[in-house]
Amino acid sequence: MKYYKVLNAGGSCCNGGDGSWFLPTKQKDGTWKPGKWMPKVMGELEPCVNGYHICRPQDLVSWLNEAIFEVEYKGKMVEDDDKCVVREARLLRRIETWDEKSARLFAADCAERVLPIYEKEYPNDDAPRKAIQAARDYADGKIDKKEMAAAWAAARAAARAAAWAAAWAAARDAAGAAAWAAAGDAAWAAVWAAARDAAREWQTERLFWYLEETK
Repeated sequence: MKYYKVLNAGGSCCNGGDGSWFLPTKQKDGTWKPGKWMPKVMGELEPCVNGYHICRPQDLVSWLNEAIFEVEYKGKMVEDDDKCVVREARLLRRIETWDEKSARLFAADCAERVLPIYEKEYPNDDAPRKAIQAARDYADGKIDKKEMAAAWAAARAAARAAAWAAAWAAARDAAGAAAWAAAGDAAWAAVWAAARDAAREWQTERLFWYLEETK
């Protein structure tokens, strides 16, 4: 299995923590010289507390940022729900297929996948669909940043209006819902968990399609 580390382009941490990693160097022949091993972490490894945090393929969508690197580790690993913690690690290469364009296109794909949920409730509102298309057009160089910003501003306004409508509906229904909430919550939690997992699996597959990586 490959492991990954998400950082700012210059190697600094971007998802919590501090400091910078030693960057790999791309050679003239296109191969990569790994960065230096990071100093060995002492003490007990503990997620979010002590150790170098790295991603399994299925974790990557939770931590996306400016730069993705393939990473290797030595020694003990502690696995958490959405990350792994290790004592020693180094960056092997930067995933060059992850750039501003692929990031925008991936985000547009994810947004479009859930768009039917919104359009079912608001069939006459095409602002979100236009905003998603604007993101794709900007990524492809067909429109400028000002045009994209205008499309997204319209979509945000529509979303705010929809959110208020949903909030009022929820408040109206709260009293009636209280009677079955205790029994219903567990069922809904299971449904949402299954939906979340399915969405995450799709997002991961789509992300790796853009990265052109074999997991």
